[in-house]
Amino acid sequence: MTLADAPVPMARTRDALAPLLLPDQLRLTPEQFALVCQANPNAVLELDASGQLIHMTPTGSETGSRNQALGALLWIAVRASGLPFKLFDSSTGFRLPDGSVLSPDTSLVRLARWQALTPEQRRGFAPLCPDLVVELASPSDEGPRGLTALRRKMAAYQANGAQLGWLLIPEQQAVEVWPALGGDGPARLDAATSLDAGPLFPGLQIELQEIWQV
Repeated sequence: MTLADAPVPMARTRDALAPLLLPDQLRLTPEQFALVCQANPNAVLELDASGQLIHMTPTGSETGSRNQALGALLWIAVRASGLPFKLFDSSTGFRLPDGSVLSPDTSLVRLARWQALTPEQRRGFAPLCPDLVVELASPSDEGPRGLTALRRKMAAYQANGAQLGWLLIPEQQAVEVWPALGGDGPARLDAATSLDAGPLFPGLQIELQEIWQV
């Protein structure tokens, strides 16, 4: 099923918007997806490159705590490095070049790229792929937060221009390092205690113990 550029209709109850069930065959444009998100502020959604909705689920408490620690550690690392980056949390959606709208658990965008956007672009889903993306795998491989789904997501970031990706696997205390497209495949770091972004982002380092021990 496809839609024209008309807004997606939302079912109304007497007092509020009622949940709207969308068929799997439905395909949305990024603009229509934005309208769905506005009408369903409590929903956790992403949009793949084909226009299909990805229904995310809220994280468990343990994963949520790890994600909070991850964001704090990366913020401290950016400040310490002096690198000109904007840091974004897991609620931020980016409109990638392939038309998908994805939300990394944590991400960095070079300040010059952010400042080149118009005010309207900054208020919506910024039309760019972050320079560095970080995803945190849940204990189960089921659903969109499982390791298999997140590897597909990391590949999408890579294909859309991310320069570096970190996929953290707390249950194994391991990290998959995804380079920019055209480089080697993802490298796995077992028993990882720290991460260094290397020459691409000199001085950007985080310790992982606070994430592993949650």
